[in-house]
Amino acid sequence: MLIEHKSIAIVGGGPGGLTLARLLQMHGAQVKVYERDLNKHARVQGSPLDMHEESGLAALRQADLLNEFKQNFRPGADKMVILNERAELFFSDHNEKPQEDFGSANFRPEIDRGPLRNMLLASLQPDTVVWDSHFISMEQQNEGWLLHFKNGLPAYADLVIAADGANSKIRPYITNIKPFYSGITMLEGNVYNAEKTTPHIAALLQGGKIMAFGNTKNLLLGQKGNGDLGFYASFRADEKWAANSNLDFSDKTQLLTWFKKEYSEWSPVWYELFENAAPPFIPRPIYCMPFDQTWETLPNATLLGDAAHVMPPFAGEGANMAMLDALELSACLTASRYSSLQEALAFYEENMRKRAAKAAQESLENGERMHSEIALTTMVAMFQGH
Repeated sequence: MLIEHKSIAIVGGGPGGLTLARLLQMHGAQVKVYERDLNKHARVQGSPLDMHEESGLAALRQADLLNEFKQNFRPGADKMVILNERAELFFSDHNEKPQEDFGSANFRPEIDRGPLRNMLLASLQPDTVVWDSHFISMEQQNEGWLLHFKNGLPAYADLVIAADGANSKIRPYITNIKPFYSGITMLEGNVYNAEKTTPHIAALLQGGKIMAFGNTKNLLLGQKGNGDLGFYASFRADEKWAANSNLDFSDKTQLLTWFKKEYSEWSPVWYELFENAAPPFIPRPIYCMPFDQTWETLPNATLLGDAAHVMPPFAGEGANMAMLDALELSACLTASRYSSLQEALAFYEENMRKRAAKAAQESLENGERMHSEIALTTMVAMFQGH
């Protein structure tokens, strides 16, 4: 095995990094995951994730974690309604979708990020994850790398795998290609105890998801397993919108005023979100990898997930692509058909880039549809066709 007697550093403890660690440890690999969070109890932000049969679920099957997933996913959370800006119903699949249909290509079970992370952590050997390890830099040493972290504790690895997200600090060591701005910004908010604090919205959600379209703008909402909800106001904006908006994102009153102005045609029903969100709001300009990106493979470092191929979230592919990266990379690293580690990494990277480019293009095109003048009719027709 190419990685026998080699130390492997995975930088980033998201779904992709943890899945890779699990798959490599199943083959006896020497793996450490360096994660910037202080400890495993850190709050995991973000909306729930829907797992896809051919990617995220395929990786969990190979990791022998499908049964654990079935115990932690949220039946019914993938059900959705589509509304217009006045909160009028145009589509619902609540009476059509089965609670559980594993093995079907169209079944995309939802799981909260926290339970997914805990499930993956529990599958790893003790002390695999080195917490409070905020990556700063690395330098070549012998045939590998010496990594430096904010905590002042360096670490050596023969192979470094960047799983550190869209703003990866390791990516520049491998390629100088940068993602481009998609033209869309999403403003993230979170509401605690939604049934009590936002009862009208909770009644619309019914424990699932909402997609609301109107006037080239969106509101995207998802119920979390702990009773909270996450939402995104999604709109076209200049790349530097957040910096130039003069908004204080920790001030709910300011953000409600902004929403009333920018979403002026939208029903007051939606004000409940902004009135009860837990500050701060988080502006997220949406970026995408160039579809034709390429680089020369290194013998001792590679990328997965958003670090390799950040893409818009409008096809639900981000975490799924990262976990499929982990599945394919682990297969290459543990195979016997390659003559060198560099050859194995080159095979993985070439296939990963092609596959991710297709997913990124689909995500970008979906984003265009969702922010068009006819987004409502387009998206209703799309989901009715499914």
